Amino acid sequence: MVVMRTQKEIRQRAPLWLVAVLLVSFGLMSFDARDPVSKQRVVRVWGQAAAGFFQRPLATAGGAGVGFFRRAANSWGAAEENERLKSRLAEAETELREARLAREENERLRGLLALKEEAGYGVVTASVIARDPSVWFSTVILNRGTSSGVDLNMPVVTRDGIVGRVVAVNPWTAQVMLLTDEKAAAGAVVGRLNESNALGSVRGLGRNDLLEMRYVSGLETVNVGDQVTTTGQDGIYPPGLSVGTVVEVKTGSATTPHQITVKPSARLDSLEDVAVLQYRPPQRTAPDKTLPNVGKGK
Repeated sequence: MVVMRTQKEIRQRAPLWLVAVLLVSFGLMSFDARDPVSKQRVVRVWGQAAAGFFQRPLATAGGAGVGFFRRAANSWGAAEENERLKSRLAEAETELREARLAREENERLRGLLALKEEAGYGVVTASVIARDPSVWFSTVILNRGTSSGVDLNMPVVTRDGIVGRVVAVNPWTAQVMLLTDEKAAAGAVVGRLNESNALGSVRGLGRNDLLEMRYVSGLETVNVGDQVTTTGQDGIYPPGLSVGTVVEVKTGSATTPHQITVKPSARLDSLEDVAVLQYRPPQRTAPDKTLPNVGKGK
């Protein structure tokens, strides 16, 4: 009875075993089968195809992630490099500005040293340390005083031309009234026009940083662009220094003088380094107070 049940079971399971055997045979044949073109086993080709189906989206996603992080890293590196370049550019601009200022200062100092060598009197170099707003910036303060040899009424100049004269002094500083101050009448410059040699009195207008040259005869020829220089007759400035350039002329007549406007040669609005001339005008010979034969009897 037991044997009959076993045989029955075998007969029932025989189709399953047959199918299994057929599948195994098919698998072995498929495993051993080769592609006619590539000569690779068909199983490998199918496996590669299946793997490629899953690998492509994974590779795309992985590449996108790697690309994202790579771009983020590159962006961060570019930002840092940009900041470094900006810092280096700012440093270079600062160095260039400092070099330009140093070059300009050296040129001014060389000009003052050349002036010192050319002058036949002492020269005290000084720097402008302040402007006096109480008189509308018409005076400046120098960092040199009597302890350096600066005294009242000494002329102050730059390489370009005259600046003004010392009007107050202490042991450490000096106050200079600029040439353009209209209250500098007591120190008016006697100037000479280079083209006509005509003389006139130059004084400040107190505005627009300009000067006026007065008392030039209307019969003299005066043109815009003429240079005005000192004559030394004012008892303050030595002769031959540049005063300025004629920028406007209102022609006079035989009975009225020209109205002449002069622009100063020195840059009075941006003074930094100046020279105080230890100039003393030559003593004028006093005229005899008595005439010949005066007081003598006939």
